[in-house]
Amino acid sequence: MKRLILILVVFLAIAFLPSTLIAQQTGLSRMKEQPGPGASPLGDASSTGGLAEASMTSSASGTSPSVAESQPDPQPPQTSKSTQSQKTAPAKEPSGPPLEGSMVGYVDDAIVGSQVRIRFDAGFKDNAPDRAEFFYPQCGCNPGGPGPRPGASNNINFQQLYFQGEYAPVRRFSVFTEVPIRWIQPQSFIPGTGDVVGGMHTGLSPFSNQSGISDVRAGFKLAVTASSDHSLTFQFKAYFPSGDGSRGLGTAHYSVEPSLLYYQRLSGRWAVESQIGGWHPINGSTTSKGANYAGDIFFYGIGPSYKLVNRENIKFAPVVELFGWHVLGGLQTLASSDASGINIVNLKVGARTSLGRHNSVYVGFGQAVTHSVWYEHIVRLEYRYSF
Repeated sequence: MKRLILILVVFLAIAFLPSTLIAQQTGLSRMKEQPGPGASPLGDASSTGGLAEASMTSSASGTSPSVAESQPDPQPPQTSKSTQSQKTAPAKEPSGPPLEGSMVGYVDDAIVGSQVRIRFDAGFKDNAPDRAEFFYPQCGCNPGGPGPRPGASNNINFQQLYFQGEYAPVRRFSVFTEVPIRWIQPQSFIPGTGDVVGGMHTGLSPFSNQSGISDVRAGFKLAVTASSDHSLTFQFKAYFPSGDGSRGLGTAHYSVEPSLLYYQRLSGRWAVESQIGGWHPINGSTTSKGANYAGDIFFYGIGPSYKLVNRENIKFAPVVELFGWHVLGGLQTLASSDASGINIVNLKVGARTSLGRHNSVYVGFGQAVTHSVWYEHIVRLEYRYSF
């Protein structure tokens, strides 16, 4: 609980940072845009002999000089505004991030910017979907388990479609939200659990295919350093239990995921990107003996890329990524119920194509290289638009 309070305090402190920066920038812009004092009408009138005579004549007749007012010179204000715009234009941040800089498909992008992303995953052979309640909650076959029932699946295929929007009000800060839709297809069940609910045999058929909205995510990015060559970014992501855990569509609990993201351009064609962080469940389920079923998970990833095509309007880069998870606690419905200490490592290969400044497409394939898995194989397709 202390860790959660600390995370929330940091989140609130950082959340007010962009609004303060925006207010300061707005006040500065208004001061710069105020026009300077223009020449007086009398000064304009005295610039030529005709205008001077008109001024003297009007003064003699008791009327105020109006020749200059009737013929104002529009050039000084226009020149002043043009000069101001030219001076302030270089200070403006780019309208969008250098999208071609990030080529990874599984490691989170360290470059802060505004974008819309659509991603599709197809995973195969998840042999422990309730492990640490990372994919879905404790099996309903256990007493008090909020997960799918009847039966405990030991082989599930799944697909997920993600819609993500990210907005950066200032160059180094952005907020984002992601809405996933999930489909699951159980392929087989642990022997003896196919009709079990709450530890009792019911004679019912095991649960079948399910689909619907999964757990919605939201968070922010804060770049500690940001340039065309490298970026170091802190990312905070929160998961909300919007998916129906009893149908395997969500985890049935909140969770938070802080991480550090890093991008480094090594040359005109080579780059490397990495991520390190942790996933922490909040108020996960417990067993009949009071043990926590959900557990913390430490994760890490790295992905070098090389631009085979590096033209101005099109870039094509193969990328190889290694991503791993270390389960720090929690349980799973298997012969050995303790999930702590499990290591899962995947090798991902793919390629990203950037078209112009705004469009990017990624296609990739992942393969588990350890016995314990979240999935044995995964296929990922992604499109993102930067603005």
